[in-house]
Amino acid sequence: MTPEKATAMAERASLAWGGFATPPRLIRNRENVVFEVSFRSGTRAALRLHRQGYQSRDAIEAELIWTEALANSGFPCPTPFLTEDGARVMSQGSDPLVSVVSWIDADPIGENGVPYDGPLNLYEDLGQLIGRLHRNTAALNLPKLARPSWNADALLGDTPHWGRFWENPSLTQKEVAFLQEARKNAAQHFSYENPAVGLIHADLLQENILRNSDGLWIIDFDDSGYGYAGYDIGTALIQHSESPRLPELQEALLHGYAAQHPTQNLQVKDIALYVMLRSMASCGWIMLRAEKDDPRQRFYAERALTCARAYLAVC
Repeated sequence: MTPEKATAMAERASLAWGGFATPPRLIRNRENVVFEVSFRSGTRAALRLHRQGYQSRDAIEAELIWTEALANSGFPCPTPFLTEDGARVMSQGSDPLVSVVSWIDADPIGENGVPYDGPLNLYEDLGQLIGRLHRNTAALNLPKLARPSWNADALLGDTPHWGRFWENPSLTQKEVAFLQEARKNAAQHFSYENPAVGLIHADLLQENILRNSDGLWIIDFDDSGYGYAGYDIGTALIQHSESPRLPELQEALLHGYAAQHPTQNLQVKDIALYVMLRSMASCGWIMLRAEKDDPRQRFYAERALTCARAYLAVC
């Protein structure tokens, strides 16, 4: 979608919230189109044009029900803003579904492709934040929400949620066989372990973790669903999977997590599994978003192979 077309859609949608006071500022044009906006009411917010066909209206509503409850519990995440008619989600003709959440004035802790070279205590703080996310969510006693699954079948079954990663076009036959071996081993793990499934963020990349003088915040719950606590930990580490700092970042993250949510009992030896699962999911995710010869296909494939080697070495 061109920036001009997206801006016109955002301006039409803004009327449901009273209209813009100033022109919207495009922040992101990827899965969803995100604008920083200011309404005539004085409210500063993030307006999202949801990618058509990705999440249903019920699923978006469910995401906002969860984050609203989280924010009300004191957790640092965006709060949904209702339209003037009291709706969480707005639709208008053939335009994408639209939602609005509070603006968090903070900066990401990092970005994809840039090695983290900051202090370890940030990752201990992040571990505590993820622990709070899971603990607070469990205490909310929410009804079953219309969110996707991130369980073993959705990650390792015949039709994974983000695609059949072993069919990535950049993989050789030998590499496909290797990923299938890792996939089989991981599936066996879940056949005898059976960890609890609950609401997780499922996309805790550095870009979705913000920091300001108040501390850390989590944004972009668009991929959230029902999955394993360890998958959130694995996702928070995936961008460091080939970094020499991975062991110390992992230890700091788990130490912080255990301080907030010790009942999960996540161990260092388990995290290689969840890092690999995220790498496999991303290897499938890119297949529908890039041409076969796009170099990103190979980037995600190689990362999945690296993570599978690390997992098989300790499983």
